[in-house]
Amino acid sequence: MKKQAKKVVLALMASALMLATACGSNAGTNSETGTNAGTNSGGGDKPITLRMAWWGSEARHEYTKKVIDLYKTKNPNVTIEVEYANYDDYWKKIAPQAAANELPDIMQIDTGYYAQYAGKGQLADLTPYFGKEIDVTNISENALNGGKLGDGVFGMNLGVNSLGFQYDPATLAKAGIDSIPENWSWDDYLSIAAKAKENGIYIDGGMRAEVFFGYYLRTVGKKLYNDAGNGLGYEDDQLFVDFFGKLADLVKSGAAPTPDTLAQIKGVEDDMTVKGTQVGVWQWSNQFVALQQAVNRPMEIAPMLNPGAKEGLYLKPSMFFSISKNSKAKEEAAKFINFFVNDAEANKLILGERGVPVSSVIKEELKPLLSPEQVQVFDYVAWSEANSSPMDPVDPIGAIEVFASLKSLTEQLNYGQISAEDAAKKFRSEAENVLKKNK
Repeated sequence: MKKQAKKVVLALMASALMLATACGSNAGTNSETGTNAGTNSGGGDKPITLRMAWWGSEARHEYTKKVIDLYKTKNPNVTIEVEYANYDDYWKKIAPQAAANELPDIMQIDTGYYAQYAGKGQLADLTPYFGKEIDVTNISENALNGGKLGDGVFGMNLGVNSLGFQYDPATLAKAGIDSIPENWSWDDYLSIAAKAKENGIYIDGGMRAEVFFGYYLRTVGKKLYNDAGNGLGYEDDQLFVDFFGKLADLVKSGAAPTPDTLAQIKGVEDDMTVKGTQVGVWQWSNQFVALQQAVNRPMEIAPMLNPGAKEGLYLKPSMFFSISKNSKAKEEAAKFINFFVNDAEANKLILGERGVPVSSVIKEELKPLLSPEQVQVFDYVAWSEANSSPMDPVDPIGAIEVFASLKSLTEQLNYGQISAEDAAKKFRSEAENVLKKNK
């Protein structure tokens, strides 16, 4: 009997050992599905695989991969699989992943898509990780609340941005213009555009419709969306006509490029500012350094147009890092986000390219290391902070459809296929049909 009992005990011990070995071999990435196979914790030596996705320029891709490599040297049990593309292609890839509930563990997201994904329960609330996996000691409440939606925060603000006109003084001079006035107005802008056109130079590549129409509305005390997010925030369609009519006239006159010309631009390297055939670009401050590096000449940032520039201008989260609600490794994903935001070595690689850092400590750490162009960005954002107004609430669910309508109609307007008055009416109809679903 004793021998028999001993055999049973040994058999049970062997079975337990085999079970433990089998469980250990399944940790981390499932080789068949490529998905995380079951741990929510990044502690110890247990293998963990994260998927991470972002959009951006080639320069952003390269330094982001270096940051990931740095994280992996400090966390050798973690593997991070990367997915990246330019802006438009990125969202084309993300959409089917969202439909299949297979979003990356960590995904870069902007304000336009934020409510669409967070509002539909596809992103994890980061609040439980604040003060734990994500150190928020040196981050202001305002910066954290940039990702607030309802009762949760579904995206970590990676940096703050400000709008401006980024231009090449050499091309401006070639266009026959000495300088841009300090507090320039729409009249100044249109006059400079006409002068540049006489000398065979475009003024710019246009203003991104959903971003700059929102700015223009703020300058006259209105908003693109109402407070409830179920309708437009302005009633007078003449505001649409005034703004987009001016821009369409620039295209019609040849002072700004046609949509066909713009469609040939696939990246910053193709930008006409880089080629010296365009004075500058209206865009976010975090895009300045990449543009300047491509131009490879001294550049400047001019403020937004008056009247109402201070009311129109705002500091915006450049973008967020969010965690998929379906991630099996949320804590490790949160730890990586913390590393990206708070680690000094990592930020010496990032150097504010995704926006001026939200950590006050990191901001001070970087100052001695910044190039003149990066100093320009930090200084412009600091100036904007003192010359701007609070940001509007996060774009509501349906904003992407609204933006698609706006983009399509303004392209038709720039092609001369529709009048500004008809475009304004059609935009209101299409936007209201989308937004009324939020009631």
